[in-house]
Amino acid sequence: MSQTPTFPKLVSLACHDLRTPLATVSGFTRTLTARMALPEELLRPLSLIEAASAQLGDLLDDLGVLARIEGGRFQPQLLETDTRDLAAAVAEALAPGACEVTGVGGRVTVDAKVVKRALANQARCVLRHGGLRRVELGAAASGFTLAPVPEAVAPIVLGEDPRDLGAAVARRVVEAHGGSVELRGETLHVEIGT
Repeated sequence: MSQTPTFPKLVSLACHDLRTPLATVSGFTRTLTARMALPEELLRPLSLIEAASAQLGDLLDDLGVLARIEGGRFQPQLLETDTRDLAAAVAEALAPGACEVTGVGGRVTVDAKVVKRALANQARCVLRHGGLRRVELGAAASGFTLAPVPEAVAPIVLGEDPRDLGAAVARRVVEAHGGSVELRGETLHVEIGT
């Protein structure tokens, strides 16, 4: 007798199955814009479709990680990395000028790709929901700080108010690494890694 799949397993399966049609949309859009001489009025909508495809891919990544964490199947690829390098990678993933990196950093053992995405999601959450143009991401010996976090954004970036999927997933990623997320004043403290 087969066992009924759990909800996290079904979400993982859905994320996997959605990748094929998404890859088709994204691939054909890139092909059209790169290989054909198209009028400007077509290039703009195609670039929007391409950007939306990338955004959907990111959302699927977040859902996939969340499903693996919630299903007890998250197996991070742990490597030693420098928090300053990771913070710089986060800043590059955000809009130009949206994130200033500070701090001297330190060595931690984490899944750098997953943690980078989580930190970028937290920064985007603060920027979007706080109406800010710029945040500061501090690289510390065993984690990061993110500031300023306006009071109204605190429950969202902490994953307590589920209005931002990326922030909710970010907290679970940090906790799955044995870390913690805490707000002190207007500064989010992310302790992570070993």
